[in-house]
Amino acid sequence: MSRGMRRQAPALVVAGLALMVALGGTVYAAGKINGHAIKVKSLPGNRLAVKSVPPNRLKPGAFSGAQLSPGSVQGDRLAPGSVTGLQVDVSTLGQVPSAIYADRAQAAKDAETALNAANAENAQRVNGYEAGCKSGTTLFAGACWQVASSGIALNLPNAAASCGSQGGELPDAIALAAFSQRPGIAIAAGDEWTKTLWTFSGVNAYSAATVKSAGEIDSSLSGNTKKFRCVLPLVG
Repeated sequence: MSRGMRRQAPALVVAGLALMVALGGTVYAAGKINGHAIKVKSLPGNRLAVKSVPPNRLKPGAFSGAQLSPGSVQGDRLAPGSVTGLQVDVSTLGQVPSAIYADRAQAAKDAETALNAANAENAQRVNGYEAGCKSGTTLFAGACWQVASSGIALNLPNAAASCGSQGGELPDAIALAAFSQRPGIAIAAGDEWTKTLWTFSGVNAYSAATVKSAGEIDSSLSGNTKKFRCVLPLVG
């Protein structure tokens, strides 16, 4: 029996060497395989090592995003427009200046400035005319008041008609009393007419309030003659 084993030993050695050579050749051949030798779809993506397949051997759409490991594709390998905001993790980005809000804020500021300018222009103009007071009048209570009283004394109807011909009217009694206290304003001796009716007893039988030099309010029959001043619109 032992003699038979000794006779087979050389044959076993030769067979073993042949097997080793065959296996070694297979491993060597495997180390030499590159992407050009691989048929399309012959290997799944998870069996491919990084850089084992050159980029020009990959068809568009061969791999989905789920098959790519994080960081495996560099930014310069992405086609323009292939990534939108939906694919970007906002938390990984730094703070981005809110330029749109800055533009809107500037626009709002410009609009406010323009509105203020328009309001200022409107305040200076009424129906296209420069708003202001003519010489001999002063601004008070939103209108132009004559600084001096009339040179002549008239009864109440004629005094009212005189102011109307100038485009104005007689002042209100309370307003004239307040106006009389302004610096440089002097009520005519005695008192001045106002448009405030005091009493009415019949046709052309009435009295109106008057204002004295110290600002007191009195009254007088409409037929009496007194000096007066007119209140004109704020249009020059």
